[in-house]
Amino acid sequence: MTLHTPRVRRALFALACCLVLGAGTTPALAAAPSCNDENNLLPVEEAFVLDAQAAPAGGIALRWKIAPGCYLYRHQLKVQADAGFAAQPLQIPPGKPHQDEYFGRVETYRDALTVILPGQARAAATTLKVRYQGCADAGICYPPQTRSVTVALAGGAPAEEPVVAFGNKAARSTGVPLVGGLLGTQDAGLVDAAPLPPEQAFGFEAIVGDGNTLLLRFTPARGYYLYRDKTSFKLDAAAAKAGIAFGRPKWPQGTAHRDEHFGNVIVFFDQIDVPLPLLRARTDATKLTLTATFQGCQTDGICYPPMTRAVTLDLPAGTATSTADTAAISTPPGPGIDATPNAQLSGETASPATTAAPGAATSAASASSASVAPNVPRGANLNLFSALLLALLGGLVLNLMPCVLPVLSLKALSLAGNGEDPARARKHALWYTGGVVLSFVLLGGLALALRQAGLALGWGFQLQQPLVVALLALLMFGLGLSMSGVWHVGGRWTGMGHALTTKSGPMGDFFTGVLAVVVATPCTAPFMGAALAWAFTAPAIVALLVFVVLGLGLALPFLLIGFIPALAHRLPRPGAWMETFKQALAFPLYLTAAWLAWVLTRQRGADAIGWWLFAAVLLAFAAWAWTRARSTGHRWATVAAVLAGVALIWPLRVIHTMPRPSTTATLAAPSEGITPVPFSEQRLADLRGAGRVVFVNMTADWCVTCKANERAVFRTDSFRDAMASANAVYMVGDWTDVDPALTAFLQRYKAVGVPLYVVFPRNGGEGRVLPVVLTGDSVREALAEAAR
Repeated sequence: MTLHTPRVRRALFALACCLVLGAGTTPALAAAPSCNDENNLLPVEEAFVLDAQAAPAGGIALRWKIAPGCYLYRHQLKVQADAGFAAQPLQIPPGKPHQDEYFGRVETYRDALTVILPGQARAAATTLKVRYQGCADAGICYPPQTRSVTVALAGGAPAEEPVVAFGNKAARSTGVPLVGGLLGTQDAGLVDAAPLPPEQAFGFEAIVGDGNTLLLRFTPARGYYLYRDKTSFKLDAAAAKAGIAFGRPKWPQGTAHRDEHFGNVIVFFDQIDVPLPLLRARTDATKLTLTATFQGCQTDGICYPPMTRAVTLDLPAGTATSTADTAAISTPPGPGIDATPNAQLSGETASPATTAAPGAATSAASASSASVAPNVPRGANLNLFSALLLALLGGLVLNLMPCVLPVLSLKALSLAGNGEDPARARKHALWYTGGVVLSFVLLGGLALALRQAGLALGWGFQLQQPLVVALLALLMFGLGLSMSGVWHVGGRWTGMGHALTTKSGPMGDFFTGVLAVVVATPCTAPFMGAALAWAFTAPAIVALLVFVVLGLGLALPFLLIGFIPALAHRLPRPGAWMETFKQALAFPLYLTAAWLAWVLTRQRGADAIGWWLFAAVLLAFAAWAWTRARSTGHRWATVAAVLAGVALIWPLRVIHTMPRPSTTATLAAPSEGITPVPFSEQRLADLRGAGRVVFVNMTADWCVTCKANERAVFRTDSFRDAMASANAVYMVGDWTDVDPALTAFLQRYKAVGVPLYVVFPRNGGEGRVLPVVLTGDSVREALAEAAR
């Protein structure tokens, strides 16, 4: 079922509450269903009454009587005739223009609609297959409907009335196949009833069999069915601490069904019992809470959003599982984490003891979209050697990323000005490498420690903190002022000072390496994502080794220059040109500072940039006064520099305490004709339920790789055409600031950060993860495959 937000949650909650409260009311006393009553929605057959008969002027006329408060979509109308009628293109009158949340610019019809199917009769009667879809103003859209209609044609025996195949005795006696319901096993009278509350439509029980087995019982009401592969289970933190995880659920044989929402699926119309084995590391009796998430539909009626039920169980003592099985039991999640690592998915595709990353809750919405990502080329099949090789290559490629270029310019200037012996060149290279490697280890160790503590963080997480962004922007601005000659601290810092050819020192090289790592975090280079994904799941010592090799890859070009004299000799010789070159390199640093200030604006609004500009002025004054004091010896200048430096704390403190903007900024369209949709699990589930292809772009304003992909691919005419051809929705998740929902989605696809691109097909299959660095051909091919 397609659900329209933002009213959908309120509508569904009110509908469920009213139906539950009125469960004991007799039908005679219940309020009449209506398209305008969000608490008592009309059955689809009463909302859209279909009639078809031969038209006097030839052809076939199809008429819909549309209930007040409901409307039909023009683009969802399709009619197909059998061999008894040679049909021509359907003649549909213009509808009322409507900007739809899911389908974009469409036309709709209210009250009544008549369409003509022109053609020539070849027999006395024909059976039409009619497909249509509509919505109610109450905030709920019906799933696409398919009906079979038999029409008597001119010259044939007149029919008393058109026969519409919808769960009635006439349809069942003629054997007309019913789409979307398999009604032959159901009580036909129930499909016309108002939808039941979720608790009455789908019963759920969890029964303790013994210490190693649970029995899960699902009971759909008559006229309802349950999806097998849209069901998931999880245990609470107490079960994880007790060393308990899931085995493979033993599903009974279901009914193969071609579903309008998810394609070929397995469904259950009757009560089923599902034995669920438990893997146990310890045998003690314990109490645990099992949460089941599942989804089902009313036969040829509405489909329910994913439902979640929690059951508390007293588990008796059991037997310990074999070592091979208990290896799959995850460590307990951190304090305060609702999610558990024991998320066992339904269906035959789930493997024993499938685990999800800590902190990634199996939400109702995510269960209806994509709970796992088997098509994930992010470290799933790596070993230590391949992970280290990818880390080395990723670090090497990182030198070419635009976010690292300003800092590498500093190092290049230092190397060009040295003109010294090989021993000193090696010393400079080693100090720079030490700064790079140590920074990578510290940054990686911090990320691993925070993840172990239950905080779901990835590569680049520090740039989600406005204070870090502000400080980094000030650092870039201060370095730019130094290279422009406004200030300097002597020559032993970055290789620049009074004499560029003689004043480079170890601390300058080391600091340049640290700075290179800090500004490299907005970038995710090719090869790097898979190595980091593997590292975040490996033991801590092994993971840190990956970060060491990643640092070696970033430092490798300067190591080669330092240890291979022939390469050092190819660098340009010192000269007067270096002063001009030094001043020119200040401008990439200014641009980097401006970009980071813009990111700060996106995180905390326009006031944040005002406070940052104030801090930048204080920094410039402090730098000028300090240099003045160094050159003249005036104490007033020293005092002024110190006071200005201390005053910097004030605007930075204000920035740190500023709340997030109350309203979300409007998403920018990548190109004309594409309307971006903000990411949410519920909206993704709704779009997939409507049979739409969805292109999910997880991005951030501080992610340089993301912005490069947007400019190179998303802003092109070919991308727009590919999206239009696939009838795809462009969904954007903005990870610029901390967002637990987006973090959970990234974890589900084993992404260590952004960018992450996932293309979800229209048939309800798993999403396809695209490479970190995109090409137009790869995107077009993925969209074309998803639209099949």
